[in-house]
Amino acid sequence: MRRIPAESLLLGTVLLWSFNFTAIRYGITHGFEPLAYAPLRWGLAGVALAGIARWRRHSLLVGRRDFAFLAGASVIGVFVNQVSFVYAVRLVSASTVALVFGTLPIFVSLISQVSGLERLRLRHWVATGISFSGVALVAAGASGGLSASAAGIGLALVTTSTFALYSVMVVPVMRRHSPVVVNAISALVGAALLAVASSTVLAHESWGEPGALAWGALLYSALISIALGNVFWFTAIERVGPGRASLFANLQPFLGALVAVLVLSETLSGRQVAGGCVIAVGILLGLGTRLPTAPSE
Repeated sequence: MRRIPAESLLLGTVLLWSFNFTAIRYGITHGFEPLAYAPLRWGLAGVALAGIARWRRHSLLVGRRDFAFLAGASVIGVFVNQVSFVYAVRLVSASTVALVFGTLPIFVSLISQVSGLERLRLRHWVATGISFSGVALVAAGASGGLSASAAGIGLALVTTSTFALYSVMVVPVMRRHSPVVVNAISALVGAALLAVASSTVLAHESWGEPGALAWGALLYSALISIALGNVFWFTAIERVGPGRASLFANLQPFLGALVAVLVLSETLSGRQVAGGCVIAVGILLGLGTRLPTAPSE
């Protein structure tokens, strides 16, 4: 994977994650309760990531200090993130959550700047603004726009901001350990926290109700979106920094709409197509300059 260009890894991540919104929406509306879906998803992903780490001969023993840090990061990046995510997708459409997720670069840039992880140049801020304006065009062209409930939108913003914070927090740890190891530990710890919090829901879940497609959506969300997608994402972040990497996330609203066209027979408006083009321009502008990173301590 070290030989694959970071930009290819980021594009692959966006493609995998774009379908994930639809997969989760389908799963939790076809038999799974949100708080039963989340721990299963992350438990499966954690086991898969741990298996990949062992296959690559990486040790999961990261030291007491790093483990404690990753456990704390998992509270934000997995537990809070996933509780807000599954309920956001339950309350509003998957496309709406995908649109809100387009704010990721804004959160990542702000957190990176405040934490001193990156010194962002004007060109990057302009690229982020252009990309976000593309997200706005996609939102304006979507059927119904962003007229969904305030609760769903609020939870989607919590999802985006907690993922941004987690993405920045784990960068120093990934300088000492493989992204696969870091994500395996975070996924397993997060799954355990989710399982404890949802123990009552898990006990009363009707396991025979979800059909084959719902179970397939769960497996996709766990093994492809989390296990493979997160390895791609954090490997790329390690190389180019979170601010630059997060620009690719703005492709998700447009690609999510495209998935809906192919899978759900929905239609794309002219504004959405234009928004996708504007997003691509912002990404290309942001790729023109490598962001300088603050020296590690």
